[in-house]
Amino acid sequence: MNGVEKKLIDFITGQKVVDTTDERVRQGIERFLIEEKGYSKDDIEVDRGFDIVIDEKINRAKVDLVISVEGKRFMIIKCSRGSLSSWEREVLSCARIFDIYVIPVAVITDGEDAEILDPVTGKAIGYGLVEIPSRHEALEAIKRIEFKELPDDKREKEKRVFLAFESIKSEECGFRPAP
Repeated sequence: MNGVEKKLIDFITGQKVVDTTDERVRQGIERFLIEEKGYSKDDIEVDRGFDIVIDEKINRAKVDLVISVEGKRFMIIKCSRGSLSSWEREVLSCARIFDIYVIPVAVITDGEDAEILDPVTGKAIGYGLVEIPSRHEALEAIKRIEFKELPDDKREKEKRVFLAFESIKSEECGFRPAP
């Protein structure tokens, strides 16, 4: 290899991104969410960074996709190759700490399969891409969902769990302490 990274254009943002296996998974899911599940590009935040503060230290992390409807963050999606179950705890922790309330749906997908999780209970509520909620289903669900905050002690624990997973990843995967 000559040191030149291959790039592709992100389906939602139109920005150039490094062409990796995980990125190809994400591009396929972005297209699926819009073309098959009825979301608009405006509903989806891509590669969304956020800060995690523990003991006055700021750590920067990212989540692949954050889906919002009617101004409420409804679902986060982690796109990754490999065993879906190995990412369960990380995506649950992320859904519990990303916003001031627990985001009600967490998804792990490899682009061909998906595991849909309830971050409140930690249990799987669906399997397969077909089970990822559509925009219409999300709009119906937010009418019934009570968006609750996680108690402070549990939130601190979830931050530490999430950071433990993030620390395993390299800087190229989005983890780095903030300056």
